[in-house]
Order: sequence, then C-alpha cells, then structure tokens
Amino acid sequence: MLPEQNNQDTNKTGRVVSVQGPVVDVKFDVIRDVPKIFEMVTINAHDGRAVTLEVAEHLPGGIARCIAMNSTLNIQRNAIAKSVGAPISIPVGDQLYARIINVMGEPIDQKGPIVTTERKPIRRPQLGTKVAGFKKGLAMPELIETGIKIIDLLFPVFKGSKTGIPGGAALGKSVLTLEIIHHIVKKHHGTCVFTGAGERIREGNELYYELQKHDILPKMMMVFGQMNEPPGARFEVAMTGITLAESIQRQNKDVLLFVDNIFRFIQAGAEISTLLGRVPSETGYQPTLLAQVAEFHERIRSMEEAGGSVTSFEAVYVPADDLTDPAVVAIFSFLDNTLVLSRERIQLGLYPAIDPLLSSSSTLDPDLVGQRHFDVAQEVLHIFQKYEELRRIVLVVGIDELSVADRAIFERARKLQNFLTQPFFVAEVYTGKKGEFVTREETLEGCERIISGRVDYKPEGELYMIGALP
Repeated sequence: MLPEQNNQDTNKTGRVVSVQGPVVDVKFDVIRDVPKIFEMVTINAHDGRAVTLEVAEHLPGGIARCIAMNSTLNIQRNAIAKSVGAPISIPVGDQLYARIINVMGEPIDQKGPIVTTERKPIRRPQLGTKVAGFKKGLAMPELIETGIKIIDLLFPVFKGSKTGIPGGAALGKSVLTLEIIHHIVKKHHGTCVFTGAGERIREGNELYYELQKHDILPKMMMVFGQMNEPPGARFEVAMTGITLAESIQRQNKDVLLFVDNIFRFIQAGAEISTLLGRVPSETGYQPTLLAQVAEFHERIRSMEEAGGSVTSFEAVYVPADDLTDPAVVAIFSFLDNTLVLSRERIQLGLYPAIDPLLSSSSTLDPDLVGQRHFDVAQEVLHIFQKYEELRRIVLVVGIDELSVADRAIFERARKLQNFLTQPFFVAEVYTGKKGEFVTREETLEGCERIISGRVDYKPEGELYMIGALP
C-alpha cells in the first residue's frame, strides 16, 4: 500500500489555465492534490522543452500560482502539469567540482551529464522551525588570512563569518572577489562555491576562463542564474548555491561561498513580488524583503554533526552609490564585515578601492585578533580620520601652513594609503605587476613602521602597489 500511495502522491496532475510572463497558474481539480508552497511542478511545452515551476501562492478554486525557472515560451493553455511532491532538488557530490550548473542542477558547461545519485532540495524549513543538527555561531573562531593587506588589517575574516563587498558599477567587486578565491584556493587549499546571481553572461564567461587559467577550477563548484534568465531563476540560484555549500560542509570541510551579486537576488525577489500582485513597500521593494534576505543568510552557519563551516563573501551592487538604499541596508544587517568600495579611491588609483572610514567590521576585536593587531588597526583608522580633516585644510591653505605634527600625520596617512594598495594576481594582465600575497604579520609590521615614523625618509610613491614593506 505504501509504495502505491507514494506513487499517487508524485503523480498529481493539473492543467495550465493562465500564463503571464514567468507566472503560470495551474488548476488542480482535486483540492487535496494542490502542491505545497515551494514544491516543484513540471510542464512539457509545445516545442518539447521541460519547464520547471515552483509554487509561490495558493489561489481559490484549487489553483497553484507558480513561478517559472526557465522560459515559458510555447506553454499552451490546458497543458498537463505534474506535481513532483517535493521542492526543486539538485545533484551534490564531488562530481560537481569544475562544473557549472543552473538553478535546477542541470549542467550548462557542455561537458556532459553529472553522474551522481545524491540529490538535495534547495529549500530548507522556514525560519522559526527547529532544524536538527544546527547551532548558531562558532565556538572557537579561526582566522582566515586572505593575503590582502587592507582586509587582513581592518576587516579580519573568520570561518563562519559573512563579508559583504558593496559598491556601485565598475568599482572592482568582481575582481576583488576573484582575487580572494585565488588566495583561498592557492594558499589555503580551500574549497569554493561560486554563485552568479543576475549578473552579465559575459562576466560569468570571463570568470570561468580566468579560473581555468589560474588552475582554480578543480576546487570550484559554480552555479549561474544570469541576467538573461527569468526572475525565478535569478532568485532561486542563491538557494542552489547555499545548498551546494551545505553539501560540502556535511563532509566535514570548510567551504567559502561567493555570491555575485546578492543585490540581484533581492531585485529578482522584487520582480516576483510584483508579478504576483503584491503591494510593494513605500520604497518600491517587496514587502517580504527582510524575510527573504534572512532566509538566505540564516543558512550560513556551523553545524553540530559536521565540523565544517560556510564562510561567505557577497558582492553587493549599490544603486546610484546610495548606501541608504533599503535593499542594501537589509543586507548589511546580516553581515559581519562590510568592505565599501569608493569611486573616489578608484579615481585616485588606489586598488583595492576599499574606503576604511565608510566600511565596518564586527570581527576587529582584541579577543579575536589580539591586542597588538587591534591597536595597530585603531591607530591606522585614527590617522585616516585625521587625514580627512587635514586634507580639506590643505586644499584651501596648502600643506606648508600645517604644523610640524599635523604635517607628519598627513604624510604618514598618504604612505599608509599607498601601502594598503596591492597588485592582484588576477589583474596582472591589466597592471603589468606580479600579484602579491602578504601575510598578516608582514602587514602589521609594515603599518607599525609607517606609524612610528621609521619610513618617513621614503617618498610615498615607493609604497604604492607593493607587497610587504621592504
């Protein structure tokens, strides 16, 4: 009886009654056959394509309103729709290394099918539901050296932490993300999952060949839901990415999850909300904005039955460089570190263009990084703050009018600013300079020497785009 019952459950069928862009209404004649929210429904289009839907709403009359994960072109009225009886699931396992999949777990790299028997649903139980085997936070935080001076000094990264890289268009979010991947794989032999959410196809293509060139692909799993795809794919791709990361974590491994771009995930959620006819909030975003951001970020945590951790780096597009945008503010509330990229620093040629005064870190704590590191970082921030004040004065009266003490701070701040720039491995073709990996100790020692005045005799140009201080 039991297998027969299961067979009936997975063969509930309905018919298409409406298609409006990526929104498809499916009517089930038997009310109890209506699939649950987030369950998967499949349709065969008139041209033979399989169209995957996810249930988003229940309407009166046994109608399930669904969001399509791929194109709804050629779906006919009254076409048969089959309920799978479970959420969208994707293949997991070591076979996914060096492969690219889409939101439904299908390979899109033209390297043949993925041979694995293990599959995982991309949806977890809702917030507020107890999830067996999970705990919050890490008992003993472990520092991850990124090899990038300004990050290791002012925004230290720990296993299990969440780091956001907010910035407007063309400020180097993707390049910085790629450099971190390079350092983690090459120096720490780490494992990474890259999630391309709503970005350009060109960028995904360039990323793939860049990773291939630097021999990083064997340690990467990639999932893409790019700009040309329906909003359902761009939204759910974030869930597919975190599901891949969780599957590696369950193998007792530490994994880094890179999302480019988490803002596009929210943007896709807003499109879906509008298509479903929900009244937007005052700012135009979906009324469920915070819940959707929380649903994704609450899955980035440690697990009791597995010793592994998920550490995330998320590029955040900032519309019109406005850091008070509601979507950006919602993302910030879940991050441990925010590395704000500044257009002004790009114009000055300071790469990476992280603004230390606009950025913030909750991990820069003497109990976590040690008293020496904390003191050096605080002194660097103090000098930068003072420099901003002096810079405005210098623009008016000139540097010669400053007192001896202020002039020393001004010049040391400029040296620190130059010292915290760095040539990237992934940008060698653009800069012509060999990339540098700088240890935390080398960074601290270099900053101490500049702060104490031991390199006052050096011109600031000598400290620009170098690795460790010679």
